[in-house]
Amino acid sequence: MFRKLHESGAPALTLTIDGESVTAEPGETVAAVLLRQQTPASRTTPVHESPRAPFCMMGVCFDCLAIVDGVASTQTCLVTVREGMCVERQFGRRSVMP
Repeated sequence: MFRKLHESGAPALTLTIDGESVTAEPGETVAAVLLRQQTPASRTTPVHESPRAPFCMMGVCFDCLAIVDGVASTQTCLVTVREGMCVERQFGRRSVMP
């Protein structure tokens, strides 16, 4: 659905989404990278488990929540990609750690 318009000479970064290697460019948000994936959903809702994908891209709607580097419920539209970053989609209810 979405594709990146590449800038010439921009170095590629590698991050993982659900264990799969994905390339991105410096300055992109995690949400923008998620939107380019085959399945753009970043999470499912806690009650009905409906898929949600990044929507507002400015930190207002919370549809872009995912687990980033082990931190659950991270707003991916506000996080810039880094080399080696680990992103996991967040399914259902968030587990509470003791």
